[in-house]
Amino acid sequence: MGTLISEIIVESLGKLGSLKEVGKSEQGLVERIQKIFSEIQENYLDEDQISLKQIESIVEKLGVSIKFPKSSQIKPFLDNVIEELNSFLKQVSVPNPSTVQKARTLVVENMPKFVYYSNYGNLDSEIYLPHVIENMQREDVSSTTKAKVRTLKVLFEFVNLDPQEILELGTDQKLDNQGRVIQLSETEIEEFSKKKEERDVLLQSAGLDLTKQFRQWWKQGDYKFRFQADGKHFKIWVSDEKRPEEITLEGRSTGLQWFLSFYLIFLVESKDTHDNAILLLDEAGVSLHPLAQKDLAYFFDNLAERNQIIHTTHSPFLVDTRHIDRVKVVYIDENGHTVSSGNLRAADSTSNKNTSVYAVHAALGLSISDVLLQGCKTVIVEGPSDQFYLNGIKNYLINRGLINPKEEILFVPSGGVKGIRALSSLLSGKDKELPVILLDSDKSGNGAKESLLKDLYKDSREKIISVSDLVSIENAEVEDLIPFDLIERYIYRLSKGTDEDFADIYDESKPILTQIEKFFLENGIDLEKGWKVDLARQTKMIMLNEKKAKLIDEQYQQIWKKMFDMFI
Repeated sequence: MGTLISEIIVESLGKLGSLKEVGKSEQGLVERIQKIFSEIQENYLDEDQISLKQIESIVEKLGVSIKFPKSSQIKPFLDNVIEELNSFLKQVSVPNPSTVQKARTLVVENMPKFVYYSNYGNLDSEIYLPHVIENMQREDVSSTTKAKVRTLKVLFEFVNLDPQEILELGTDQKLDNQGRVIQLSETEIEEFSKKKEERDVLLQSAGLDLTKQFRQWWKQGDYKFRFQADGKHFKIWVSDEKRPEEITLEGRSTGLQWFLSFYLIFLVESKDTHDNAILLLDEAGVSLHPLAQKDLAYFFDNLAERNQIIHTTHSPFLVDTRHIDRVKVVYIDENGHTVSSGNLRAADSTSNKNTSVYAVHAALGLSISDVLLQGCKTVIVEGPSDQFYLNGIKNYLINRGLINPKEEILFVPSGGVKGIRALSSLLSGKDKELPVILLDSDKSGNGAKESLLKDLYKDSREKIISVSDLVSIENAEVEDLIPFDLIERYIYRLSKGTDEDFADIYDESKPILTQIEKFFLENGIDLEKGWKVDLARQTKMIMLNEKKAKLIDEQYQQIWKKMFDMFI
């Protein structure tokens, strides 16, 4: 703040010397004001920080009490300086929002709830309806019973059944005042029979509805569910194509029981009790088969449309390699503090082995195995930032129907041009088909291209793509394929407080990365290690934001489509 006030004073001093004094009343006034400015500089502006009272004192000193002539040049000059200082004073005197009770209340009211889950209450295959109805009304049940009651409650809600109604529809006895069974008349027998038929129809419809909806998410078997009510007992039967004979839910795998319970809880509760909540899922799906864990990862995407989800896992099958930018590694640092970092190698420097990141490394290894085993289209890129950009572009193009790849396109970072040759040989697979390579058009990228074309890729020249094949920028890098508008916000955030705006000096005919580095160097700002990857991660998130993605120019859409046509 002191620096900005100083700039106003210094600029004013420069203008003051060119002003003319008019009449006797202004005689010697320029010199007086110069002394005031010098005194202000000496007493107030040596430090970067300046208080509001000091600014008010400066304004007071500049309020010269004389009668100015109409043709005065000094009066409008002083009025302008005072107005500028008052304007600045008005801006900085706004109270900190944290001290304003209304602001604090507004923030607290709009803070999300955090809902923690670790026990999902597996469904039993046979349910005694009177106990269910009773337990739903009670608060003094054990945590295990409470979890099961919650799951049963959402089950009945999901299939639009009322346990009390199911119990009453199944009653075929009539009692007198002493609780003794009374013989039924023909009319009453017929009435009870109709109620049972009505109950059977309701249960059959509910079973079909659950079967249909559950099939959308569980891919490890084509399961069919049937509900049966026998007197006061409610049963869940399960069958599938391989085992068409029905057995109770309890006789099926623990994984199926868990996923069904989990599925019901979140599908129902997210519509109601999870409003404006962040869901915390602790080690979800540990009992699931690895392929079922992949299904669970897709189910998380569906849940995330309604609620933000934070889930912890040690399983590589629950790490979504399609969105590795969402993954954070949690570890204990050397000082015993818990650290959460988006840098998956953040704990490499700690003395303890970082076991928490093994799941991520394993997941990435599995994604490469998928390529070798299933024949995905592989594109080797130089680094992780390229991987973020290209995954974002891929999703953008697919979402708009601009490309429709027949097989998954996987971008594998090589860790720099030196690793490309070895990785290319590794990923060529059984059919020896070489993967596509995307290289920067800088000195190292051009050198790698020249070397590969001499031997390994001499018969596959079309599989090495340079960024310069797509944009007319000398020494172009992958970042030069990205609209400046998507990158500008990140640069602005890092450069707050600088005298100039990067957008004013940016030259679109030159590589953007070298311009960014030069800009920050000249403004005395140190860029943190890994800033390029962070920039790429943020940019990908913007690409996937539907509103912001609409602003991407058609010129870039054409460049991106051309590039992916070359990949495919």
